This record gives sequence, C-alpha cells and structure tokens, in this order.
Amino acid sequence: MEENLYLKNKVIAVIDMKSFYSSVECVERGLDPFFTPLAVTDLSRKDASIVLSVTPYLKSLGVPSVCRRRDLPKDIKDMIYATPRMELYVKKSAEIVSIFLDFVGLDDVHTYSIDESFLDLTPYLKLYKCSPYELARRILKRIKDQTGLTATCGLGSNMFLAKVADDIYGKKDPNFIGEIYSNEIKEKLWPIKPLNKIWGISTGYLTRLNRIGIYSVKDLATYPKEKLIKLFGVLGEELHNHANGIDETNIREKYIPVNKTISNGQVLMKDYTKKGALLVLKEMNDDLCFRLREIGKKTNVIHLAVGYSLTSDDVGYSHELSLSYPTNNNKEIYEGIKYLFNKYTLDKPIRRLGISFSHLSSPSFDQLDLFKDYNELDKDERLYDYIDLIQEKYGKNKLLKLDSKKEDSTIKERHNQIGGHRR
Repeated sequence: MEENLYLKNKVIAVIDMKSFYSSVECVERGLDPFFTPLAVTDLSRKDASIVLSVTPYLKSLGVPSVCRRRDLPKDIKDMIYATPRMELYVKKSAEIVSIFLDFVGLDDVHTYSIDESFLDLTPYLKLYKCSPYELARRILKRIKDQTGLTATCGLGSNMFLAKVADDIYGKKDPNFIGEIYSNEIKEKLWPIKPLNKIWGISTGYLTRLNRIGIYSVKDLATYPKEKLIKLFGVLGEELHNHANGIDETNIREKYIPVNKTISNGQVLMKDYTKKGALLVLKEMNDDLCFRLREIGKKTNVIHLAVGYSLTSDDVGYSHELSLSYPTNNNKEIYEGIKYLFNKYTLDKPIRRLGISFSHLSSPSFDQLDLFKDYNELDKDERLYDYIDLIQEKYGKNKLLKLDSKKEDSTIKERHNQIGGHRR
C-alpha cells in the first residue's frame, strides 16, 4: 500500500498469538515450539478430554489445533503432555496487551480473546513515520523479544479485512504479516475459496452457499444482495458486505450488554445422582451469589440447565424462573434453583450443570413482603458479609461448609481452577 494511501485511510491490525498455550509451555521449558511435540492437556482426565493447544510442530504433522487426547498420534517420539496452567496464560496475555499499549492508546485496542486483539493503527502511522507493515513488525518483534512468543498479524482497512489478511496471508508470510486494503479486494479477497476459510463462515453455511452456485468470495460479492437477504436474513447482508470488503465496526465503540448475566457451569467428572447434583448446584449457587454481592447486584431471574450422561436417551433441559423481588441471598436463590431442579429433573445420571442469574439490578431498598422474616434475612446478610470478607482476603477454600467434605462435592477443585482448568 502506497504511503499517501495509508496516511489517508484507516488501518486496522489483528494480532494473534501462534499456538498460544502450547507456545507458552515451550518457552517456559526453554524449548522451540516449531520443533517440539507438545500438547496442552490434563492427563488426570479421561482420554476423551480436550487438548487445548498443540505446537506448530504438531500442526505441521497434521494434528488439528483442537482435538481430543485419544486422537493425538501415538507414534510421536518424546511427546510432551503439559497440564494446563490458566493463571500463567492469563498473565502472559496481560503482558502482551501491555506491549500493545506501549504503541497505541487504550481506546484503540480491542481484546477479542485471550490470544487475539485488534488495534487501530490509523492515528499512529504519522507519529511513527512508518508503513503499517513496519509498525506491525516492530510490535511483533517486541512481543518476541520480551516474551519469547511468536505472533501473526493481519493488516486491513477494517477489522474483517485485517482478520482475513492474517488467516490467509499472515500465517504464510516470512514475517507473519499479511495485508488486504480496500483497493486490493479483487486481487486478494475475491479469489479465496473454499468460503469457510473466511472468518465467520461455517461449514453449514458453506454447504448452503455451494448449493446456489457460490464457491468463491467473488461469487458471493457479485451475487444479488436481495437474494442473499431473502435466503439468509440479516446474515445475507453481512455476507455480501464482507465479500465486498465492507465492515463498519468501530474498535472504539465498546460493546456494553443491555442486560448483563453472570453464570456458572461445569461438566462433571462422573455420573451424578439427583442428590449429588443438588449438592453441586448449592455450591455453584454460593459462588455465584458471592459474585453478585461483589459487583453490588441482585438478580430477579434464575436459569437452570441440566445435561444427562451420554448413556441416557435424553439430552437434558433448560428452564428459568422469575423471582418475586431482586435478591442476592444464597438461601432464597437456592430455593428457586431447587424448585426448578425438582420439577424438571428426571431420574437419570447427570453429567452437566449450569446456573445463571439475569435481570441484574442495584436496588437502593428492599421490597417489602409480608412473608419475609426480616430478622432472619438480616442475620443472613451479616453472615454472608463476614464469609465474603474472609474468602476475599484469604481465599475461597479457607472457609467452606461441611458439605465440602462429601464425596460428591466439587467446590475445592473448582476454586483451584480458571475456566474449568487448573491454574
């Protein structure tokens, strides 16, 4: 892209950490991820457990990025199985974001996931007096020098083009940087096929598009927009716009949910009876109520999801219940969860549990109710305040209910995890 063009037009970068978890594990061991057979997976779990990440070396042998441990090749010499360390990965991610902030302002960074971020480079090219490609090289070099990790980068006139530039061209470039600007749509975007190489197009949509004779991005871009909208609704217009390099997303317009929800879910490590599942739900509810009070909110709607074991002929269910008034009281909310559970749960082995609280609010007063025991609620509130204080200061496992000693309890293990995996 010529200098006068990139100084006048928007330039967005997407920076993606290459095989993030497995690369972090290699760097921690002084190994090169491009020559090391390493998979991030928990050997204490069953063979069907997910492999969170494999090194570029394993990918070069045809191993998919995400698979189950039983599907890993059995004939690879010196294979390393690294137990997930989520706390370490979160710290590394924060360190990488801090590097971005050495180059651009906070408003011009959008963290898309733990290993991928979008940066608006537009205001900084004149400041640094360099091309987008050169600025991207500087950022990737700083990441490599400071953390030992390799990143890829896509540059484009908007977030969509930047993402495609990274996926299609950046990962193959000697410097791991790809570019697609608005004046290069026909040359670099339109020839791409199959369509599921493009960000946001799944295999299901690929099949549907193929049925109407659309195989490449050019086919999609030149197909009548009205027909796409008729076939795919709102997505049809988005597909047409993206195929023509149009994406009006603004990094600075941060998404704020209108109705925030907090949730807690887990896949159980064995089949649970209804009694055992209720114990786990009670523990999950206690943790979620702690979070409610931590953010100064109360909930008016509770949601319960229960999934049965694969051996069952029933998948499970999902139901919600509106409460009479907003609350963050553990006992009151658990009564609602228990009501849903007893009403809808079949006598089948249970393997998945999930609860969520929505319609969150910050009421400045309690709604009066003739059936409330306000003395009891006041005692509960003071008790929860003390428990919250102790757990916040010394750790959640420092003060637990006696139920945590029971065989079916999962609370101690969960408190030592991040995102369902070991810290």
